[in-house]
Amino acid sequence: MRGDPIEGQVLVLASATASVAPERLPDLIDRVQADLGDRLPEYRRRYELACETDEAAYFFVERGHWETIGDRLGLGDRETSAVRRAHREQLLKTGRRENRREEFDAALDVREGIIVGR
Repeated sequence: MRGDPIEGQVLVLASATASVAPERLPDLIDRVQADLGDRLPEYRRRYELACETDEAAYFFVERGHWETIGDRLGLGDRETSAVRRAHREQLLKTGRRENRREEFDAALDVREGIIVGR
């Protein structure tokens, strides 16, 4: 069982449009999640909490934040883009469930989304 908050359907969608092999995306997501999980208190202090579930906290962060994460973890541009896309799609899916899709869409026009699992 994977320990990240990205659903399987979202991974399939993200991998279909990503420039990385579909079998690599779950490992990339897990690698990023391991890094983000240790940073949850920092995200709570610094960023807007969009919503929270039993599984994860969803944040809006500044543009360019994913490049910082990718650089820190030694990910290539395509890998970073694929993980960013998966987080965005999961955030939008959760927004639909919460009846807040328009709000999340508008926020993601100017910011990026990060999901930190527990």
